[in-house]
Order: sequence, then C-alpha cells, then structure tokens
Amino acid sequence: MCQSCVVTLRATLFDMDGLLIDSEILWHKAELEIFGDLGVPISDTGDRSTKGMFVGEVVEYWFERFPWSGPSREEVVTVLLARVGDLVETEGRTLPGAQYAIDLCAQHGPLALASSTPLELIYRCLDHFGLRGYFQCVQSAEFEPFGKPHPGVFLSAAASLDVAAGDCLVIEDSAAGVLAGVAATMTVVAVPTPEDAGQPAFAEADLILHSLCELSPAWMDERFGR
Repeated sequence: MCQSCVVTLRATLFDMDGLLIDSEILWHKAELEIFGDLGVPISDTGDRSTKGMFVGEVVEYWFERFPWSGPSREEVVTVLLARVGDLVETEGRTLPGAQYAIDLCAQHGPLALASSTPLELIYRCLDHFGLRGYFQCVQSAEFEPFGKPHPGVFLSAAASLDVAAGDCLVIEDSAAGVLAGVAATMTVVAVPTPEDAGQPAFAEADLILHSLCELSPAWMDERFGR
C-alpha cells in the first residue's frame, strides 16, 4: 500500500524555485549571461541536469565540462546569486496557485521551506513577495553536505519543525526534489513543468499536478487525517 494511504501527515515542506516563484526561468537567464561570458555554451546543450541542484554544484558541473580561466568558481557563485536576486525583484512573479497552496497547507499544520538556494537569496525572494512569515522554518541546502536529490535539506527541515520525516508532505517541481523527498520517506506531490514531466523520477511521486491550483482540500484532509 502506498505511503500516503497509511500515514497521517502533520507538516508540509515546500520547495521555492519553480514551485512558488517563477525563478527557474530567471536562474536560466542569469546562467546564460554569466556562463556565456565565461565561454560555456549552455544555451546550446539543452541540458536540464542541473535543475534542483545547489548553486555551487551547478558551477562545478559546468566547470568540469567547460573549464574557464579568470574568476574562481566561488566568485562565479557570488555573481550568479546577485544576478538572480536582481532578476527576481525586477521580473519575478509568484506562480499560479502558490498563495492558495500555502494557505491550504497552513490549515493542516506547520510549513517549512526547503530549497537548494542559499539562505540569503531565499530570504530576499520570500521578503520580496511577502511570503517569509508563512514558514515556521526555512532550510537551505547550503548547510548540507549534499544538495538534492540527497534528502538532507528535507530531513533538516522536518527536524526543525520537530516532526518525523515520514509525517511530512513535500511539494516539489524538480526531479531531484522528488527523489530527495522519496529518499526522506516523505509523501511527495510533484508539480513538474510540461517540458520536465516525462522524466522517470516523477513516477515516484504520490501525486502529480499540473499546477498548485489543483491541490485538493479533500486530498489534504484525507492525508492529514481530517
């Protein structure tokens, strides 16, 4: 029997980029600019393997494939984060259903945000959209030994809420995030983009939605024992 059918859930863990905020496209825009200036042909690869990774891992990923001279990888991380923050504040928007899902899940227990984005940028984004106050804790993979698909950031978020991992619902948009939630023994709702929906990892989710607007109060009531 599936986990979501036998576990009474107590808390919800949200990802941020590409789930609550349309920042995935802004990350890509910033990467095209910054890596392009370093001679990395990122626009030509069609490679989405870095989605959901911690930013330091993204920089390492591209450096291993197209090593550059000049700025250090640490400097590239700093420039990339600043550029994404600027883009979020000038071009960003919350995604359809984001506020609805936050409000619905808050009716069923405490909320945490668990993201691969560094904490300073998480706070910058949440504050820009007025969302920080909804989350009892905010956890970044920058403080974990590994980013998603390792479950560390989700396990730390659950511990911060004082809720057992198996009693948590994870809502994610990336394949890496889905795998991290599954590895953490959590119930997983996936909201993939159309271009990512065919990735095998999404079959591991307990529920797949096209949009956060589709998250059902009845489904939530059932999983949270109401």
